[in-house]
Amino acid sequence: MDRSELLQLAEKERGSWKPTRVLCCTASGCQASNALGVRRGLEQAVRDRKLADRVQVVGAGCMGLCGSGPLVQVEQGPVLFEQATPEGAGSLLDALDGGNAAVRRGDLTHPFFTAQTKVVCETSGRIDSERIEEYVAEGGGYQGLCHVLAEMTPAEVVQAVADSGLRGRGGAGYPTGLKWGTVAKMPGRQKYVVCNGDEGDPGAFMDRSVMESDPHRVLEGMAIAGYATGAHQGFVYVRAEYPLAVSRLQKAITQATRLGMLGSGVFETPFDFKIDVRIGAGAFVCGEETALMASIEGRRGLPRPRPPYPAEQGLFGCPTLINNVETFANVPAILRKGPAWFASIGTAKSKGTKIFSLTGKVRNTGLIEVPMGTTLRHVVEVMGGGVPDGGRVKAVQTGGPSGGCLPADLLDTPVDYDSLTQLGSIMGSGGMIVMDQDTNMVDVARFFMEFCMDESCGKCIPCRAGTVQMYRLLDKIVRKEAGPDDLARLEELCPMVRDTSLCGLGQTAPNPVLSTLRYFRPEYEALLRAPAARNGRVPLPLRPA
Repeated sequence: MDRSELLQLAEKERGSWKPTRVLCCTASGCQASNALGVRRGLEQAVRDRKLADRVQVVGAGCMGLCGSGPLVQVEQGPVLFEQATPEGAGSLLDALDGGNAAVRRGDLTHPFFTAQTKVVCETSGRIDSERIEEYVAEGGGYQGLCHVLAEMTPAEVVQAVADSGLRGRGGAGYPTGLKWGTVAKMPGRQKYVVCNGDEGDPGAFMDRSVMESDPHRVLEGMAIAGYATGAHQGFVYVRAEYPLAVSRLQKAITQATRLGMLGSGVFETPFDFKIDVRIGAGAFVCGEETALMASIEGRRGLPRPRPPYPAEQGLFGCPTLINNVETFANVPAILRKGPAWFASIGTAKSKGTKIFSLTGKVRNTGLIEVPMGTTLRHVVEVMGGGVPDGGRVKAVQTGGPSGGCLPADLLDTPVDYDSLTQLGSIMGSGGMIVMDQDTNMVDVARFFMEFCMDESCGKCIPCRAGTVQMYRLLDKIVRKEAGPDDLARLEELCPMVRDTSLCGLGQTAPNPVLSTLRYFRPEYEALLRAPAARNGRVPLPLRPA
């Protein structure tokens, strides 16, 4: 397939669409609420009403407002229906004809939708996730790859990514162009491109949604990276708990290879690029890049010291480029629309958009994509609708188990890499959990520490033993059995584990504890038992927060 054939495929696909397209979300969140039954009900209702000549039911990807699923959207209008049911499918079609059917309509004018800027999610919920033709027709699919193969050198592609200001969306925020350039300069015929889809943070589902909703966008970004760095083999590493993402990725790879967009002679050029899916066994530590590579190689997923870095000596000892799902998914749009377009979004040091999974004590839960620099307040109170039932925001936790808890008086903080780090949290891969006035912050810290303790691989002593000791101290405090000495010991352990652990799991495990101690120290002190009197003297109280 060449460029003209790609454009013809897009035109042919658009020409086959019916006047009315009814999009039914079939991502995991809505499937859990019987979205597949809703889709079947809609298809049956179309047949019963003999509307097949003008109504097309499409199994689409994530539409964002996951807490109100199953979601059904009609493109013409557009109109959104929430909490759809198989039994109400006929009633939904009646509503399209102006009837007063008993269906719950969503509000597409709400800031949850209108305040978003979609780059990665530009076609999510608008196309059939399992048909490459729809990605080509609606999302400009594979045009970026076709463009770079025909008109750009690998060095020019690396420079374009660098000029865009894209930083790694996996959490560290390392400049993507710099990483690509390092791998491209490495000698050797064999190099690898690895997509990290091992998303394990509690409450996070950004990468899962992208892989389920628009798998071809990820594959296209990987292929562009392969061309830029001189790699001919890619791997998508996906956790086993994401079976729908695995299935759709495998189907997408088959479709793209059949049409000559992957495999040998991509777009009738000398460039070859093959992608395989590797399934992880669910270990959180395999989200760390060296442990991930060990898992792909068939070994136990354990991190190793760096250097050497993966760009120098990675998978099977060869130079390896590792980026996460969202990073690769940004690349096709950058190459289609230009690096200057992407760099115009966001802040001076944090370019583009960021996807967040907004969960917890907030009215509108789901997936959002906003420009870097959007404030926490705008995300939580305007887009998220604030805390239900008249409650108030107490804290927002960002960055998963590696992140921190920020209090309500910091809600005007812009969401970017540097601002969050300065306050003791991180952006991470994009998890955002809202907590209300009834949340016990010490209990929150204990929850995340228990998670890190369970997921520690045990290779290094600071993480293996330190997380256990920190959890026991937190548990002791929550049970009101701890004294001032226990709190002092916890404060001593946190920096020790942070500074001496081998990999990012242990190095960031103390963050929820450190941030809650920093902003919610009185809650710790209120749970301590009174110190025992000695020699008629009462020890001085703990220092104030």
